[in-house]
Amino acid sequence: MASSETRTTDTIEAPAADTDRLGAVEAGLDALETTGTGRPSFGQTFRTKIVPPIVAVVLVLAVWQGLISFGVVTDQGKLPSPSAVWDAAEQAWLEGKLLGYIWTSVSRGLFGFLIALAIGTPLGILVARVRFVRAAIGPILSGLQSLPSVAWVPPAVVWLGLSDQMMYTVILLGAVPSIANGLVSGIDQVPPLYLRAGRTMGATGLQGAWHIVMPAALPGYLAGLKQGWAFSWRSLMAAEIIANHPDLGVGLGQLLENGRTNIDMATVFLAIFLILLVGIAIDLLIFSPLERRVLRGRGLLVKG
Repeated sequence: MASSETRTTDTIEAPAADTDRLGAVEAGLDALETTGTGRPSFGQTFRTKIVPPIVAVVLVLAVWQGLISFGVVTDQGKLPSPSAVWDAAEQAWLEGKLLGYIWTSVSRGLFGFLIALAIGTPLGILVARVRFVRAAIGPILSGLQSLPSVAWVPPAVVWLGLSDQMMYTVILLGAVPSIANGLVSGIDQVPPLYLRAGRTMGATGLQGAWHIVMPAALPGYLAGLKQGWAFSWRSLMAAEIIANHPDLGVGLGQLLENGRTNIDMATVFLAIFLILLVGIAIDLLIFSPLERRVLRGRGLLVKG
């Protein structure tokens, strides 16, 4: 009788002990997730995200100025001093032209990228989901992605003349393949289990593509968007450098070409820095927040 009672007591206590251990494990995992995905403080963000680029810029400027101050570079017609570039920027600002240079190129680049996004996204889904289309168009997209964007400027000028339509055409031919290929790569990495689960719940056709395929393929799609913007911006700069016309306005690419034509290296370097600045700003203001949101939604964003 005592033995039976002992077994009964052990049977009751064992599940209770297992439950306590499982609870401890879950609490530890919750704590680990909270620690790993918590939002960093401003001080941490400042030290890890803001200070390093500032230090890098200061070092580059110091080395640049040192090359001139110590006589390593004696011809400032080839390498102007940082102060000369700053004077060129100040003069453009006082003349009210600096923001115009930036806005002319940024507005073209963003509008062309949005058009490329509207074309590249359904094209990527079509290539990824339809086997015949993939076999027919997939290699062409890969070939177009490897083709330098500047190669499209001469035929685009012949087809459309010196116009904004020519600029947008060059942007599309450079960006659409990257966006479509990025989405195809993301869809290829979607686990088949997700697709079967979606079909079981009735998510087929467009519903399945919108609610199952696109969210699962989001990391690859986002990488394609970043690359697509890079191609858009590079394509636009190539078009603005080659195709100069008063009716097109003066963007950053044309500013760069004007500086070269006038042998004004301060203007050339100003245009280069503005092109670089716009690229960094678009990444920090648009793509980096989107990337953090995607990673945080998947529990992959590590604190710090």
